[in-house]
Amino acid sequence: MKILIVEDEPKTGRYLSQGLAEAGYVADLANHGADGLHLASQGSYDLLILDVMLPGLSGWQILQTLRERGVPTPVLFLTARDQVEDRVKGLELGADDYLVKPFSFAELLARVRIILRRGQNSPADAALRVADLELDLLRRRATRAGQRVDLTAKEFGLLELLMRRHGEVLPRSLIASQVWDMNFDSDTNVIEVAMRRLRMKVDDGHTVKLIQTVRGMGYVLETPEEP
Repeated sequence: MKILIVEDEPKTGRYLSQGLAEAGYVADLANHGADGLHLASQGSYDLLILDVMLPGLSGWQILQTLRERGVPTPVLFLTARDQVEDRVKGLELGADDYLVKPFSFAELLARVRIILRRGQNSPADAALRVADLELDLLRRRATRAGQRVDLTAKEFGLLELLMRRHGEVLPRSLIASQVWDMNFDSDTNVIEVAMRRLRMKVDDGHTVKLIQTVRGMGYVLETPEEP
């Protein structure tokens, strides 16, 4: 597994590189935003660890550019910015997780393993289909009635969870733990915002609506003939 670290603080960069190498990963290090974007654009990494505040390009700019170019590599943000608005911005841009400095390496390693494990799919699970909605897990693409549906990495993970458990009402707490790897916080509307955007992309323009809100319970993806 190859991991790219984009971190401009030398001590933190060395600490991460050494720790990940000792854990069995191949870790490359870039200390400038433009260099990080160049390396990440090659698409040869299994995970990107990005600092937000970088010289040249911010971590947010790197992630946004990668997603616009269709690079689906998972992203873990590492930053001293701990405001809710900052976390929401990173997640909405398509980040997979967000860890605030200072952090313990054990926690970072656990999050890295969760993200990488989530991306490992066997050939038998290469695609998911519900009605005319299809999710290609290898190419990280979604289509509805043969038409491409452009999703962020987080939206892709959310749709994958709904499709794997279609017909089952999923509470917000489960979605938070499975897709965001966090405990559910009733004071944040991150899940509602993400679900609303996903529903617009998947259901708008189609007579049959697949994603439903079950009031007071959660969300479910189901075909019309299912109860």
